[in-house]
Amino acid sequence: MSQKLEVWQRGPLPDIDSLLQPVAHALLQAREEIEEYMHGFPAALLWERPAGMASTGFHLQHLSGVLDRVFTYARAEGLSEFQFEQLAEEGKDSAQGYTVADLVNRFNHQVDLAMEQLKHTDISTLPDFRGVGRAKLPSTVIGLLFHAAEHTMRHVGQLMVTAAVVKR
Repeated sequence: MSQKLEVWQRGPLPDIDSLLQPVAHALLQAREEIEEYMHGFPAALLWERPAGMASTGFHLQHLSGVLDRVFTYARAEGLSEFQFEQLAEEGKDSAQGYTVADLVNRFNHQVDLAMEQLKHTDISTLPDFRGVGRAKLPSTVIGLLFHAAEHTMRHVGQLMVTAAVVKR
C-alpha cells in the first residue's frame, strides 16, 4: 500500500528537519516518477523536440543541473567550471551518446547529494541571504531550496508530457 502513496503521504523522512520535509518529499517524488516514466524509454527519442519544445533529454539534464546549481548557491558557493560546462551542454547529446540510464542515474545521484545537504542544513540559516549567479540576485537559503523543489516538479511534468508525445 505505501508504494501507491505519494512520498509526502508516507510520513516524515528520518534525519531531515520538519521545515525541510516538503523539499525532500518533492525531490524523492520526482525521482520515483522519473524512474517510472523513463523505464523502457527509447534512447533514440531522447533529443526529439515535439512542436519545437524542449526534448526529454534536455529535461533530464536540466533537472540534474538545476539541483546542482541551486543547492550550490544555498551553500553560499559559486559555480565551478564543470557546472558551467554542464549548463552549456543542456539540450545536447554527448559525443558518445547518452543512454536514458546515464541521464536518469545523473539525476538520481544529484537527488542523493541534495538529500545529504538537506540532512545537514542548519535551519537557523534558512532566512539567510544567498546571492544567485554572477549578478548576486537576492534569495535566501529556504527560497533556493523551495525553488529547487518546485522547479524540479515543473520539469518532471514537462518531461512526462514530452516523453508521452514522442513515444506516440
